[in-house]
Amino acid sequence: MKIPASSRKIARGRVKTRAAAAVVAVGVTIALAACSAGGGAASNGAISAWSTTADKPNIQPSIAEWNKSHPEQEITADYFGTNDFKDKIRTAVNSPQAPTLVYNWGGGTLKSYVKAGLVKDISKDLAGEKDFTDKIVPSIADTGKIDGKTYAIPASSTAPVVLYMNKDVLAKAGISEAPATWDDLLTDVKKLKAAGQAPISLGGQSKWPYLMWIEYLVDRIGGPQPFQAILDGKPDAWSDPAVIKATTMIQQLIKAGGYANGYASVSADTNADLALMVTGRAGFLLQGTWAYSGISGIDKDFVKDGKLEIAPFPAVEGGKGDPKSIAGNPSVYWSVSSKASPKQTKAALDYVTSNVWNDSYVKTMIDQGQIPPVQGVAPKLKGDFSKQVEQMITDAPSFQQSWDLALSPAASTEFWTQLDLLFNGSSTPKQFSDAMNKTIGK
Repeated sequence: MKIPASSRKIARGRVKTRAAAAVVAVGVTIALAACSAGGGAASNGAISAWSTTADKPNIQPSIAEWNKSHPEQEITADYFGTNDFKDKIRTAVNSPQAPTLVYNWGGGTLKSYVKAGLVKDISKDLAGEKDFTDKIVPSIADTGKIDGKTYAIPASSTAPVVLYMNKDVLAKAGISEAPATWDDLLTDVKKLKAAGQAPISLGGQSKWPYLMWIEYLVDRIGGPQPFQAILDGKPDAWSDPAVIKATTMIQQLIKAGGYANGYASVSADTNADLALMVTGRAGFLLQGTWAYSGISGIDKDFVKDGKLEIAPFPAVEGGKGDPKSIAGNPSVYWSVSSKASPKQTKAALDYVTSNVWNDSYVKTMIDQGQIPPVQGVAPKLKGDFSKQVEQMITDAPSFQQSWDLALSPAASTEFWTQLDLLFNGSSTPKQFSDAMNKTIGK
């Protein structure tokens, strides 16, 4: 099964940044490029859309289908590499050449667009489209909302983070089932170490796998409220007891030898962390569903031979969080530029509500081994892995967006630095929180 490239690129590009000075220096060039790249929202009434090459296989057939039946309202689409797109849209979205349909990842980026008045509140437009809105899994649709108003609509597959397990490795250590609680996981760590096995694989060199542990633990301990307080900019929100406890538990797990030796030099970008689990050198791996596509390249018979098991992140006893809640990449989204005319807005939304998540769109995604965030899709999915992940998504009371995407760009940059210090034992939980508190409001 091929996990969506869009999800993989979001995850694997987490730690790549651009210098602010460089962005300013090329601002004029980007603006000129925007003028020539398919026309903007205000350009002669044309409808335009920018997206990434990663999502082109889904979006291009959909737009072609629309253009064939709407020759008078054709959508001109342009596709860019993920990082190129981020650079170009940063300038174009605030210019007369803004694309009508603005591709984004929700979270901190969408919030900044809304704050600057760059995208439209489409809540009223969607009020009469219940047949369309009811198709989408609510927890994923919610990522397109700010203060209860809808500014973005899901447009791609969904990719939560799950616990991967090598059943052969676990069986040799006397472990017959997935850990239901954190205490169960700690017990399994001891059993695996006693059996001479590395308990958990972790791609620390890439840094972004670190966030999966903190975001799940904070959610299991305190529910969604602590991180929401951080997003809301409440003073000292990073010092919430749930955050302090989560970072303390992470360091306790490290001291207990929970992660494979040398984890700080293991790359997740090359699937080295996945290889440790698949080849039997580690029992567990916490990773996004995008990692599944790499299994066959490491061992083509691993899944067929029944060695793989997946499970939700364990519950924390006494925690406020629902153990069915998930975290990861809910989707990418379409928003409508605030510079779009009423005619352009109507055409753009007509396209989205009629051609996104219709039968052909969903089929295109499923044929690529992806999981559409729509209700009742399970019978159409192929393979136990996809069906189990879809059930997790459907059952989840909340789907927390990966923190690096949800945070503001400034906070996200500091987050990587502080996580690296925390996991390498160079800072304490208090020092982590104190440093992150300084990013609130930035």
